[in-house]
Amino acid sequence: MKTIRTLKTFALAAGLMAGSGMLSAAELSAGDTLSAANLDQRLSDTFHGDTIDSLLTDVQKRLIKNEGLIITLKDPEPIQLGKDYLAATEKYAGTVTYNPDTRMMEGWKAGIPFPNVTEDTPNAAEKLIWNHHVAQPIKNFQDYPEFAYLFIDDERGLERTQNWVLRRYYMKGRLGEDKTVEGDGDVLWKQLLYATYPADIRGLGLFTIRYDSPKLDDSWAYIKSVRRTRRLSGGTWMDPIGGTDQLNDDIEIFNAHPTWYPEYKLLGKRKVLVVANSQTSAWAPDASGSAAQFPIVDLDHAPYWNPKDQWEPREVWVIEAVTPPEHPYSKKVMYMDTQFPRFYMADVYDRKGEFWKWMNYDLRTIKTEDGDRGIVSNAGFTIDYQRRHATIFVLAPSAKLNTPGFDGDSISLRELEQAAVR
Repeated sequence: MKTIRTLKTFALAAGLMAGSGMLSAAELSAGDTLSAANLDQRLSDTFHGDTIDSLLTDVQKRLIKNEGLIITLKDPEPIQLGKDYLAATEKYAGTVTYNPDTRMMEGWKAGIPFPNVTEDTPNAAEKLIWNHHVAQPIKNFQDYPEFAYLFIDDERGLERTQNWVLRRYYMKGRLGEDKTVEGDGDVLWKQLLYATYPADIRGLGLFTIRYDSPKLDDSWAYIKSVRRTRRLSGGTWMDPIGGTDQLNDDIEIFNAHPTWYPEYKLLGKRKVLVVANSQTSAWAPDASGSAAQFPIVDLDHAPYWNPKDQWEPREVWVIEAVTPPEHPYSKKVMYMDTQFPRFYMADVYDRKGEFWKWMNYDLRTIKTEDGDRGIVSNAGFTIDYQRRHATIFVLAPSAKLNTPGFDGDSISLRELEQAAVR
C-alpha cells in the first residue's frame, strides 16, 4: 500500500509540474519564434542556457502578447570592433577621470574613456553615459547619404516615406590619425540632417554643433517658406524632428550631453534578446513602391510597424535616465551593450510615469572606408503606443563610415543652404 501511495504521489506531482510547464521546458534553436500564440508556453524554455523569461524585458513580453511583435531567435555571434577604436581605448583610457562635482569627465582623448565599469564602480551609470557620448564605434565620420523615415499608423499602415541625409563629423576623439583633435578642441561634433524627398520638404533640415562642454548646441534650421536659415534656441535637443515621433534627443536612442539629464541610475546588468547582427536587408531599392522595399518592417500585418529581423542574447547594462523638468518624457530606461557603448532599446515614460514609447535599433557591423570596422543602425523603430503611430528609420545600402575627402569645414551651415537648392 505504501508503494501505491508513493506512486500516486509521484504521479500527482508530475501532473502538477507538467501543468506548470516544468516538464515541458526545452532548449530552443535558432529560427524558433516567440509570438502571442506560444509565449506563455515558452517562457520556461531556454536558449543558449538562459530561460526565455529571463531574456525578455517586461516591455518586450507586453509587445509580444498585445502588439503582434514576433521574435525570431538567432545564435549569438561575436562582434568585432575596429582596431583603431580598440587601440585608442587601450592607449588613453588610463588618463580619464570623472568629476562628480561637475559631472564632467576629464583627460579624455579618444576611445572608450571608462572601459572597465562594473556594477560596483562609483558613478557607474554616469561613466557609461560618457562612454556612449564620446565613443560611438563609428570611427570619425558617420556618412548616411540616404536614409528613409517611414510614417506608420496602426490602422492605415504605411502613410508616407521621406528620404533624408545624415552626416556627423567628429572633431574630437579622432581615430587612426596623428592627432585626436581637429580644430581648437571646443567642438565634439558637427552634424547635418536634411530632407531630400518629397519635393515639398526638400531642403528642410538642421545644422548642429555639439560642444565638448555643457554648453547647449548651436543649431540652425533651413526655413523653406522664406528660403533662409535661422538660428534656433538651445532647447532644440528636446524638440521633435519634423513631423516624426522622434525628438532630436532620440537619435539612436540617446543624443544629449550627459550633463543635460539631472540623474542616471544603473539598474543592473542582464542578458536580453536584441538585434546585434542584423540579418535582414533594410532597404531594397529594386522593390520601390511596394512593402517589399523595406523588408525589415512588417508592413503586411497590423499594427504594421513591428521589426522583422533575428534576435540574439547579448549582455547589456540597464540604465535609467531621468529627464529635466521641461522634457516631454519623465525617464528613459535604456539597454546598452556591455562590450561597446551602443543602445539597442529604450522604454520611454510620460510625465505621469506611464509607458509611452518603445525604441528598438537593429545594429550591424560594416567595414569603414579605410578598411577598419564600425557599427551602424540598420533600422531604428520609435513607436508611440499612446498615439498609435510610429516613425521608423531605415538605412540605405549607401551608408558609409569614415568617408575620405571630408573635414570639419565640410559640415557647415553653407552645406545646409546649398542642399536646399540642389
